[in-house]
Amino acid sequence: MGNPSPRYTAEFKQKAVELYRKSGTMYAEVARGLGCDAGSLSDWVRKADAAGPAVDGNPFQMADDLRGLKRENERLKRENEILLKASVFFASRQL
Repeated sequence: MGNPSPRYTAEFKQKAVELYRKSGTMYAEVARGLGCDAGSLSDWVRKADAAGPAVDGNPFQMADDLRGLKRENERLKRENEILLKASVFFASRQL
């Protein structure tokens, strides 16, 4: 089994894209200096270009926020389901 791919923060991705755009060199050179994969850097640049100018200036932060909100939504759905089952259980015991 291979090593799992590292997770990079939204700030790291944003800084990497900015560095690539300012450097005017190839993906591989910038990626080598940052210690990441050139393919990942190219994906980040493509996503940043597709996202357009973000309100907060970081298109990757929105993706991180969305991922966190989806995770929280799933947790709340599970909690709601448990509470619903508990209320049905206790209501049936009182009858």
